[in-house]
Amino acid sequence: MTREKQDCGSVAAPLLPVDQNEERLRGGSISGATFNISTGMVGAGIMSIPATFKVLGVIPSLFVILLVGYFVEVTVDFLLKYTHSGESDSYGGLMAESFGKFGSVALQICVMITNLGALIIYLIIIGDVLSGNNSDGSVHLGTLQEWFGIHWWTSRPFSVLIVVLFVMLPLLCLKRIDSLRHASAISILLAVLFVVICSMMAIHAMWEGKTQKLRLVPDFSHGVSFSDLFTTIPVFATAFGCHVNVHPVRAELGRPSDMTSAVRISLILCVAIYFAVGFFGYLLFGDSIMADMLVNFGQASDSLIGTVLNNIVRLSYAIHLMLVFPVMNYSLRVNVDELFFPKRPLLATETLRFFSLTCILLAFIYGGAVAFPNIWYFFQFMGTTTVMCIMFIFPSSIVLRDAHNISTTRENILAILVIIFAIGTSSVAIYANISTYIGSK
Repeated sequence: MTREKQDCGSVAAPLLPVDQNEERLRGGSISGATFNISTGMVGAGIMSIPATFKVLGVIPSLFVILLVGYFVEVTVDFLLKYTHSGESDSYGGLMAESFGKFGSVALQICVMITNLGALIIYLIIIGDVLSGNNSDGSVHLGTLQEWFGIHWWTSRPFSVLIVVLFVMLPLLCLKRIDSLRHASAISILLAVLFVVICSMMAIHAMWEGKTQKLRLVPDFSHGVSFSDLFTTIPVFATAFGCHVNVHPVRAELGRPSDMTSAVRISLILCVAIYFAVGFFGYLLFGDSIMADMLVNFGQASDSLIGTVLNNIVRLSYAIHLMLVFPVMNYSLRVNVDELFFPKRPLLATETLRFFSLTCILLAFIYGGAVAFPNIWYFFQFMGTTTVMCIMFIFPSSIVLRDAHNISTTRENILAILVIIFAIGTSSVAIYANISTYIGSK
């Protein structure tokens, strides 16, 4: 066993304090790990889930949520098993053990594309909430513009810059991911608040007879094709994405074996949130539900209470994304550092390198959000390619490669099924999206 492994990853695990043993005694807890893993899941994808209910219907949507959640648990277990048995304490290290340098670089590139795209979209959504947007010739005012009018200081570049400098940057400067557990807890509470408000609005609308009849199964007679069903799966896959945060969170747990429990608790919590959001969002808006439900809440209400609730939903969700941002950025920073400095893991003592990397990534993300206010097509493509690789294909490939000769027959069968599921649904989804895009021209 190597010296690095004996030190529980004090060298291999980046961004950890030098005094590892002391930190382990007062280190991360299961609750903190649960909040950080859950926060990594409940991001921007939550607003797209109600639209999948319109396509799939209620019953198939629940089935897909449970199926994707199960496959997530299976693939995370794959990663944790090989982490316990091997000499690596990072996802990239596992890929390197199985596939050499090519494997680790492939993972790091996928993480960079996925997380950079997701974080840019987070800032775009925050900018939409605060300063509105102009899409398809329609102008939608943000909350700041509704309250204070259109000024230079309520514009997207300035409002997002203030959020980046005074909200996100201080959180990004925390070197331990466990230090984000309180922010993650607040973000989950805000997600729960969103579910509660959405459900109350839906029940009130149903009481007044303003809701539409829910479709329990797909309605192929109203423009829904069989291939359209597969376009919903990448949405759920993106929503459940947590694999890149597993190793950083595990490295700071007092007992790394507790990671399995933290992941399972997070999955149960997120399954409940996703189904509740999808069901009540679809019940509230029916067939008028947009691909991004936040747009529905941005529409004018015919009552003061409705306007207040819409603003609460939009602002709470924007704050939720502000708190999710540091957790997603943590794994991005780790993988970028591993890609460019593979022989020099980033330690707590390297302050200049840590802050330089943090500021460069944040500046790039801010520039992308301001320069490209709409990259949803990229987000859809990302969900069918890099996300599927990170979540399903890479972990299953590690099991099939079996570098440590520990895979069981059951695990090999599950790995094959997961890969077939990922490649099959991605291929059909890409074909359906391309056909829809060409047909709209």
